Amino acid sequence: MRLTRLAIGAATLGVVAVSAVGAFGATASHHGKAPTVHKAGAGKLHFHLTPSSPQLAACMPRVHIDVDLKLTTDRVGFDVLTIHGRHLPPRTTFTTFLIEQTASPFGAAEYIGDFTSNRHGDASNQFRLIVQEAFSSTLVNGQRVRVDLNQVGAWFADPKGDDFCLGASSPVTPFDGDNEAGVQAFNSANAPPLPAP
Repeated sequence: MRLTRLAIGAATLGVVAVSAVGAFGATASHHGKAPTVHKAGAGKLHFHLTPSSPQLAACMPRVHIDVDLKLTTDRVGFDVLTIHGRHLPPRTTFTTFLIEQTASPFGAAEYIGDFTSNRHGDASNQFRLIVQEAFSSTLVNGQRVRVDLNQVGAWFADPKGDDFCLGASSPVTPFDGDNEAGVQAFNSANAPPLPAP
């Protein structure tokens, strides 16, 4: 598990949308249903990542990704974000980011790690990092500003990972450690963002 922290400016990032991490643990559906709010208890949030486009949703109609977030930074110095996925494309790695905004050009981003599906399309990983108060400190017009990273998205780590759905001419994006990834696969765009600290 990589816990590399990488802030990437808006000009560096190119394509693909991400999504909001649920402040109230919102569960969203890509089938046009209204989001459902789930409170998992004090200091716990639950939400779903869903396919990032209608085309991807059509190619992965049974995909289901649960995200559980334990907000424990004040107590132990980090939060715990756990991802469980089912019915994913088999043997596929996804890179996970906290992002400033949901639409291109996405703003600042933090690469928090990967999750990889097995031959049955199941995946699970746990990340220990600060989520609720995640931010980037960057220069804008010569002034240092804080940029809150309160969105979440996952990309196909391999540029060819999305070819089963989008074809061989699908875009190559910089959302991986080697600076070559596929398009964004999943996000929490229908969930409310985490509140600013």
